[in-house]
Amino acid sequence: MTAVPAGLLFLTGAGTGLIGALLGLGGGVFLVPILTLVLDVPIRAAIAASLISVIATASASATVNLNRGLVNMRLGLVLEVATSVGGLAGGIAAAHLTHRQLFLTFAATLGVMGTLMAARSGRRNVLPHSSTEDPGRLGGHLREGSTLYMYRVKRLPAGLLASLVAGAISGLLGVGGGIVKVPALNTFCGIPIRVAAATSTFMIGVTAAASAFIYFSRGDVVLPMTAAVCLGALPASLLGARLSERVHARSLKMLMAVVLFVVGARMALAGL
Repeated sequence: MTAVPAGLLFLTGAGTGLIGALLGLGGGVFLVPILTLVLDVPIRAAIAASLISVIATASASATVNLNRGLVNMRLGLVLEVATSVGGLAGGIAAAHLTHRQLFLTFAATLGVMGTLMAARSGRRNVLPHSSTEDPGRLGGHLREGSTLYMYRVKRLPAGLLASLVAGAISGLLGVGGGIVKVPALNTFCGIPIRVAAATSTFMIGVTAAASAFIYFSRGDVVLPMTAAVCLGALPASLLGARLSERVHARSLKMLMAVVLFVVGARMALAGL
């Protein structure tokens, strides 16, 4: 592997951690393409570094979202069971895929999720708050400015299936699973985008941990590179989590869709 300056790795981790926390996707969706396509890092080493970075950044930014009351912990804990199983399966399956197959799987996943987010950009999943209506066992409330909204969880089986797929994608590609969870929770389960992003961030650290040890046991973790990336990503993810509150919900969806399309297209070109 070509030696990459530690300062450049630090800045890469900071940039990807900031955007990943802002969108609730985990920085791996940006970190893996940059490490592989720009810095010439082998994709398995990039995935391993990304998974460990996601553990650190998700744990840090989740504390900010918990304090703001955006994390739906009940829903997150229910979905995490399926996600962790998928994460283990994805980490094992990654050893049996070629570099080209990993690139193309990455690209296809981003393309599908980007389409979902673009299609839902003009819709909101909130209802006016009512003291007489119950949001349900897994639903909750969301405050935006001085207005309090309510939301209900729909199609929970679809959310569980999406979480299983998200876990597999996380273990396979090192992206934390947020690229599947956030669009799926928002599109299929009726979760507001801010709550979906915050709950995803709460979950993806556990998801990444479920498969990171598999990469470590195979010798894919390059410790100096991974440490430099994590040192940059950790403080930047805290900043990204705080900034997300200032971004309009529709702008958040469109930004997410554009990012997924652009990164997915670049990964597809690399795999062809």
